[in-house]
Amino acid sequence: RAGKGPFRNVTPGGLHVHHCVPGVILMTVGGFTAIAGGRTGWGSWVAAVLFGMGTGLVLDEFALILHLSDVYWSKEGTLSVEVVLMTSALAGLLLCGFLPLGVDGLTEDQLENRLFLAVTVLFNLLLAVVALFKGKPRLAVFGMVVPLIALIAAVRLARPASPWARRFYGGRPRARARTLRRAYRHDRRWSGLERRIGYLIGGAPSR
Repeated sequence: RAGKGPFRNVTPGGLHVHHCVPGVILMTVGGFTAIAGGRTGWGSWVAAVLFGMGTGLVLDEFALILHLSDVYWSKEGTLSVEVVLMTSALAGLLLCGFLPLGVDGLTEDQLENRLFLAVTVLFNLLLAVVALFKGKPRLAVFGMVVPLIALIAAVRLARPASPWARRFYGGRPRARARTLRRAYRHDRRWSGLERRIGYLIGGAPSR
């Protein structure tokens, strides 16, 4: 950003090449290499490394892809930092043995019972969808891996601007007031900390 040191913008012929471009190329090469090489041998290791590198480069410019605009050093650009942190946390949960939709918590007999397995997966998926409609996308994503998180998010009040609040709180002034107060207290307590962490990792936006 400062134009110092070996790491600078890539601008051949005056065209700024964002690093999501080589990221897409690496993901494509890694993906096709994985398909062609199978899941064993050195080819799978190379494919995993290439795909992981490409994923990191693409996620680092998630906000640019979402807005279709160069918002990297703006307030909107901090969304990329949040997405990278969420992806890292989810990858850590998967490496620790957690599986999506609570399948990791089932016994061998329960896994063999297709009806029980289907009901469990659908119920946990429903909890994550409810959390999403209540305006809690981060908890919904983590709830896909740890269903208890989705359950807590689903039973608590929705965010004021969420589809759930617009649909079910419109004619309930008390519930509407409660969700506004809770959202205000939550944002006042945590928004500043989240912003400082994001700026520390990804850099403060330009004015």
